[in-house]
Amino acid sequence: MNAYQRRQTVVVDVGGVKVGGAHPIVVQSMTNTDTPTSTPPRAGARAARRGQRAGAGDGQQRGCGRGRTGYRGRRGRPGDRRLPLQRHLLLTKYPKCAAALAKYRINPGNVGAKRRDEHFRTIIEVALSHGKPVRIGVNWGSLDQQLLTEMMDENARRPEPLDAREVMIEAMLASALRSAELAEECGLAHDRIILSAKVSAFRIWWT
Repeated sequence: MNAYQRRQTVVVDVGGVKVGGAHPIVVQSMTNTDTPTSTPPRAGARAARRGQRAGAGDGQQRGCGRGRTGYRGRRGRPGDRRLPLQRHLLLTKYPKCAAALAKYRINPGNVGAKRRDEHFRTIIEVALSHGKPVRIGVNWGSLDQQLLTEMMDENARRPEPLDAREVMIEAMLASALRSAELAEECGLAHDRIILSAKVSAFRIWWT
């Protein structure tokens, strides 16, 4: 296999775990259990422990309590809880949950529709008040449709249009960078932001 050089990035402290820079790569897991309705909620805890044994962190469940905000899992590496889409309301209504999480996750495509930026700012304000970093996670399946439409229209006007998949990847990057800029405008420090992008399929190019 070809040798590669790791890109140096800003270091973000997530509950004592250093992410980025020259620090070892860490893995964060996601369970597929239905935490609000699982009976008993131990099913989610077992899934988290399996992830931990495989090398991922399960602290994203810690401290959220039971019910709609999750379940009380085993202590482990910190992570971010995948909260319902109205997470700006949840974080403000349940400050103990907000304080317990190691970091928050924002999907720009799912933040509040017409009041997207306002709801985005609310989450950033909560993160600032609790001293938490934020992961801006752009998802292939829930991309900002307005942004995607604009970029698709722009691409259609090019002399040599790109493949639709390439435009979608550009839209994902643009969404993440725009959100990071907005987060910094709201006062969140550069070293408190993690960017991530997820697609449902990938390709490998050999050079």
